[in-house]
Amino acid sequence: MADETPRKPTRATKKPVAKRSSTEPILLSGGNPQIAKGYGDAPVQAYIAAMPGWKRDLGRRLDALIAHTVPGVSKAVKWNTPFYGMEGDGWFVAFHCFTKYVKVTFFRGTSLHPVPPGASKHKEVRYLDIREDEEFDEGQFTDWIRQASQLPGERL
Repeated sequence: MADETPRKPTRATKKPVAKRSSTEPILLSGGNPQIAKGYGDAPVQAYIAAMPGWKRDLGRRLDALIAHTVPGVSKAVKWNTPFYGMEGDGWFVAFHCFTKYVKVTFFRGTSLHPVPPGASKHKEVRYLDIREDEEFDEGQFTDWIRQASQLPGERL
């Protein structure tokens, strides 16, 4: 009778481990950067710099549009996601990388006009998914940001 005890892989069968710079962020599922929680512009810029491919340029554009539309906006990275809000009033928008798109979250989205297209299981939240090859309406986005910044924010 043969011994059927599982064996440890030999050195030849182990997969090589890719070397990564200690300063290079880890990309989580869907290419979302893993960035330490932090408040202010620096962690948000670190997140954007770590966004893969075309998403990095989009992240820069979203950040610039938000900062231009809402001067003095507060920024943070929480749960590997950049958040934008008003000091002492909570967060009104965030965005997050997925494999084929960037998802923008409007925390009081059902109060925006027109309502952003992506439904949510949360009563007031609405989403805007931005894909690489689709048209991105910066004018509509800026209007949603202006409206969202004037609503009570979400405390997370």
